[in-house]
Amino acid sequence: MKVLGINGSARKDGNAALLINRVFEELNKAGIETELIQLAGRTLGGCRACFACGGRGNCVRGDDDFAEIFEKIKQADGVLLGSPVYSANASANMQAFLERASVVADCNPGLIAHKVGAAVSVARRGGALHAVDTMNHFFLNHEMYVVGSTYWNMAYGQAPGDVERDREGLENMTNLGRNMAYLMEALYAYVGR
Repeated sequence: MKVLGINGSARKDGNAALLINRVFEELNKAGIETELIQLAGRTLGGCRACFACGGRGNCVRGDDDFAEIFEKIKQADGVLLGSPVYSANASANMQAFLERASVVADCNPGLIAHKVGAAVSVARRGGALHAVDTMNHFFLNHEMYVVGSTYWNMAYGQAPGDVERDREGLENMTNLGRNMAYLMEALYAYVGR
C-alpha cells in the first residue's frame, strides 16, 4: 500500500511538510509506503474548463506539472493533503490543484473512488478548519474515505518549525497516521487488495 502526500505550501519543507511527515511516520511504522510531493517551485495553473480530460483519465494540458502528480494519485491507495492557511483557506497552489483534480475526477467517474484521504492544515491563528474542509470536500465528492482523528487535523505555527511547539497538534497528527493506517489495512483486507 502507498500514500501520496501533497504539500500545498509555497515553502518547501515548512510547517505543512512537518505535519505531513508526522503522519507519514505512523504510516511507515505500519509498513505503508509514502511519498511527498511539494508544490513549492512547481508550475501549476488553474483549470481551463476544456473538459478534454473526459475519458482520458488525466488533464490533457502539457504545460505544467499537474498530470504527473495526478497520475501518482491514481496509483496511490491513499492521499494526504496538507496546506498552510492563506486568507482563511487552503493555499492558492492547493486550490488550483484541487480544482483541476476535481474536474478530471468528475469527467472520469470512479477514477479515484475508494481511496483513503486525509487533510491537514497549519495556521498562525484562524482558518485552519476551513482549509481542512476544502481539502476534505475533494475526497467526499469523489467517493473517497476520509480519515479523522481526536480533534481537527490542524496545528498552529507561522515561522518554519513553529508547529514543533504545538504538542496537541503533533499528537493529533500521530493519531491521524495511526487511524489512516488502520482504515487502509481494514479496507484492503476486506476487498482483498
